Amino acid sequence: MEVLSSFTPYTSMLRGSQKSKGYEASHKCSAIINIPRKRPELQRSPFDLSWDNSKQTMEFFRPQYVVGFRRRVPMSRDVIVRSESAEAGCADASHFMADTQLVSKVRGVCFYVATAFVAIFLFMVMLVAHPFVLLFDRYQRKVHHLVAKAWASLTVLPFFKVEFEGLENLVALDTPAVYVSNHQSFLDIYSLLILGRSFKFISKTQIFIFPIIGWAMYMMGTIPLRRMDSRSQLDCLRRCMDLVRKGASVFFFPEGTRSKDGKLGTFKKGAFSVATKTGVPVVPITLVGTGKLMPPGMEGTLYSGSVKVIIHKPIEGNNPEELCEKAKTAIASALLTSN
Repeated sequence: MEVLSSFTPYTSMLRGSQKSKGYEASHKCSAIINIPRKRPELQRSPFDLSWDNSKQTMEFFRPQYVVGFRRRVPMSRDVIVRSESAEAGCADASHFMADTQLVSKVRGVCFYVATAFVAIFLFMVMLVAHPFVLLFDRYQRKVHHLVAKAWASLTVLPFFKVEFEGLENLVALDTPAVYVSNHQSFLDIYSLLILGRSFKFISKTQIFIFPIIGWAMYMMGTIPLRRMDSRSQLDCLRRCMDLVRKGASVFFFPEGTRSKDGKLGTFKKGAFSVATKTGVPVVPITLVGTGKLMPPGMEGTLYSGSVKVIIHKPIEGNNPEELCEKAKTAIASALLTSN
């Protein structure tokens, strides 16, 4: 229903001399449309009067609105004022939202400039250290993960705060484990790298061709995966089990992809199969706030706010389905409490 703010004048000319006992009044109504007969008539509101001494005329102004049928029905002036105020408020709100979007996009550009600038210098450190890492720490690659922690910390510091809860639940640095977490945003990787644990991420093969970042991921020992290739998935799981048996930790996003609405998706059981077959604990982690700062599909935008990383107690067991259910329950309960 469209509401129009308008005024239709009704004019009555006073005729005759001052000695006349009365006057003849005439007025013309200009608006006439059709409302269904069953619809009740709206009550009339008082006229607003104005007197023009020069023209000896009296004008009646009544606001009207169109209800989308065939009849124009009068409405009181205070409704017009409120309607116009609401329109002004909506305009102000739209300007505010536009300004917020612009600021967030500028923040996003600055974020990527900062991450690229820091990555170039730290990549050189990683490149120099890489031969020594392959000789003395081929599987865990602690030096590379220390460089990655510095990169993530320096990039994130000017833009948002990362808080940690449950750090005492982390296993010892040299103890292999399977880490699992919900996946909401591109910022999840930054938040997890700040933990400083030497776990191996699993990433799409396309990411490795990116200059600097992709090359650094390769040197850190990130495990490549072609999502739609079942053979690649089996090779990925075998490589994860091999790394765990040799003392390294691995990290899974059991949902397989980022959540579009922030809700926890279905967990795949690959990570929990690796844990049961290698006999290592599963460490569930809940990420809160990353999806609000940089929603999926809006990687060029960075809103203000903070991120919380919650580390839950390690879970052990021999049944992948039970491990999966326990880990999902822990992550879901933390998400519900935080929201």
